[in-house]
Amino acid sequence: MPGPLSGVRVVELAGLGPAPFCGMLLADLGAEVVRVDRPGGGGMLPRNAADVLGRGRREVVVDLKHERGAEVVLRLAEKADVLIEGFRPGVAERLGIGPEQCMARNPKLVYGRMTGWGQDGPLASSAGHDIGYVAITGALHAFGRAGGPPQVPMNLVGDFGGGAMYLAVGVLSAVIQAGRTGRGQVVDAAIVDGTAHLSAMIHGLVASGGWQDQRGVNLLDTGAPFYDVYETSDGGHMAVGALEPQFYAEFARLLAPDGLPDRGDPANWPELRRRIAEIFVSRTRDEWTKVFDGTDACVSPVLGLTEAAEHPHNKARGVFVAPGGVVQPAPAPRFSGTPAPPVGVPAAAGSHTRAVLSEWGLSDVDELIESGAAHQRSED
Repeated sequence: MPGPLSGVRVVELAGLGPAPFCGMLLADLGAEVVRVDRPGGGGMLPRNAADVLGRGRREVVVDLKHERGAEVVLRLAEKADVLIEGFRPGVAERLGIGPEQCMARNPKLVYGRMTGWGQDGPLASSAGHDIGYVAITGALHAFGRAGGPPQVPMNLVGDFGGGAMYLAVGVLSAVIQAGRTGRGQVVDAAIVDGTAHLSAMIHGLVASGGWQDQRGVNLLDTGAPFYDVYETSDGGHMAVGALEPQFYAEFARLLAPDGLPDRGDPANWPELRRRIAEIFVSRTRDEWTKVFDGTDACVSPVLGLTEAAEHPHNKARGVFVAPGGVVQPAPAPRFSGTPAPPVGVPAAAGSHTRAVLSEWGLSDVDELIESGAAHQRSED
């Protein structure tokens, strides 16, 4: 019984970004996740080994435009613990598979909804993307250097941090509650909500006077010269996070044995930054890595995505795996008693339609496939 979520059944209505990330995470933790796709697919990546967010699922194709398509999903929902979807508000209801329709069949069902703006509010029905959701929370404003424009933190902060992770926490919390009460509920996971929640500490610092609402002038946003990145002679970079006095002392000893300007006086920071930069650019990234490796100076090389899998620490811990030759992060976190199931190559859409519908108790599988309501991928 691999994974702590072994025995939990999840229906994932195929979508983009945070909803499939949540499905991947639940599958990594051992849940039985069935992704319901539409004919022809439509994701950002083809359904092959490169579809990392699609790993760990069994794949079913249902035509929700078919007169019997919604009924197939409702019958799967009867047998599920969780259903997750990432449609705009109201779309699932129009398709006949909204919370009321599904929970009428299964009162214990947890219905997880993933959107950017949320299920209500003035922007709820508007189109959007990660960058916009992060922008209105104040988070985007905080990324960047002093005097410069906001810098886009990819879609890690919004889609995956503020979105998918909060959807996962929400549905798992609701599953626990459903186990106690026998009643499911709807989980409204909005990227704006989650991203705002991620910034809780910063709001506390602002309220206490410990953080200015400006970019690049604070302790953790490159305002401090001892928490920043510095270029090396070969065009690489080193990340410095020597915040605490004892760690800074080790950093200063290894970087500049002859001494650095006193960091205790912020008036010295411009000269301190200039001096640190001048020293770092005198050697290559690999040379500096050897200097700081294994010390308490809190200095690390900035690795590219394709380099990270080869770092000795990552290799020793198995942080990355490569099923089908595609390098990707291994499941996280780790469990001592119920380790995650092995990561395999994602299945093609429709690969398991017949098997899943049969195993989940639908007696008319052949008829559904013959009618076009469901599609089984033909064997290659």
